[in-house]
Amino acid sequence: MNPLRRWWLGRRHVGGDWAPVFAAPPKDEWVSLDLETTGLDPRSDAILSLAAVPVREGRVRLAERFETLVHPGRAFDIESIRHHRLTPADVAGAPQLRDVLPGFLRWLGPRTLLGHHLAFDLAMLDGPMRVVMGFPLPNRRAELGQAWLDHRRLADPHAHVDLSLDAIAGALGIPVIARHTALGDASTVALCWLALQQRAD
Repeated sequence: MNPLRRWWLGRRHVGGDWAPVFAAPPKDEWVSLDLETTGLDPRSDAILSLAAVPVREGRVRLAERFETLVHPGRAFDIESIRHHRLTPADVAGAPQLRDVLPGFLRWLGPRTLLGHHLAFDLAMLDGPMRVVMGFPLPNRRAELGQAWLDHRRLADPHAHVDLSLDAIAGALGIPVIARHTALGDASTVALCWLALQQRAD
């Protein structure tokens, strides 16, 4: 979100329930976000699970995580199930996204969002956020892939850089945790981010 729009939304919500979300983000704290979805089209697909893990003071704060399954409100096919291993039965009793978002936003506050292909996750959240909350997620963003690319290009401006999460984790010596689960991918991204920060210091 551009700074002017963030400022305008913040002014609009000053004194309201959501004013804390528009406060200045805490320094050196991120929240690693990942979603599992029914597919890859933000216009027609839906969220099945959401996980977010704080990163603060050089540690991944797994005990402070936000994690939930989400009822997609639509059917999904076998290709989707093969990818994330969530079945219709797994999410049948889960809350709807509209019921998840207010609690998630209160938990998240103004902290900077971190992710791998974060633009996709935010595109999946943007429409529902506007409907339920009246505004998109205003938080600042940090993209692991871009940070990794910048790091590698400092050493070799012409290097071919594999930006897949598995490749980044392998290069940083980070184990890939429960791949293609929201909590596993969010945790792996958080650990990669910390390892990359240490290399940059």
